[in-house]
Amino acid sequence: MELKVINASGEAQSAIAASDALFARDFNEALVHQVVTAYLANARSGNRAQKGRAEVKHSTKKPFNQKGTGRARAGMTSSPLWRGGGKTFPSSPDENFSQKVNRKMFRAGIATILSQLAREDRLVVLDSFEVETPKTKAFVEKLAGLKLDNVLIVTHELGENLYLASRNLPNVLVVEPSAADPVSLVRFKKVVLTREALQAFEEIYA
Repeated sequence: MELKVINASGEAQSAIAASDALFARDFNEALVHQVVTAYLANARSGNRAQKGRAEVKHSTKKPFNQKGTGRARAGMTSSPLWRGGGKTFPSSPDENFSQKVNRKMFRAGIATILSQLAREDRLVVLDSFEVETPKTKAFVEKLAGLKLDNVLIVTHELGENLYLASRNLPNVLVVEPSAADPVSLVRFKKVVLTREALQAFEEIYA
């Protein structure tokens, strides 16, 4: 499998050979869906909470007579049937949303996503990606020179200058290979790998 390579000006260069196991897999939509869904579910904090009928602050007095009113009988206003009453099945703050994904399945999912990115021409390789100063303006100018926007950049080592210059941009994310997650790989229009990051990907997932 050969991947597209660009230079510092965004111009195409000679392609680079890459692992077929990582960049030439058949697309498995069900696997990608499961991996992405599990990753999002495992990121949930599960800190929401609701009150049941025993926890809401209501009087336990019977709101009206049992008979003679023509209304349905009621014992107390904390009933879930009443407005302001407790929830029937309240959410608990210790609710667990995590989903288990085997390591082999996760690696296969990452490889499937990378292969599809390569087929859709959304994956490119760059020799290196660095900035001399921690200034967002300089970082944006570098992206403009590469003709990139809405991009995930995977670099072998995330230096302080690169991190500080890119952290305020909503459509740009710079990470190391070990921190590249399936949601980010799917989310961005373009994915840029440095040559060293490409080697790290092949060591981790191939």
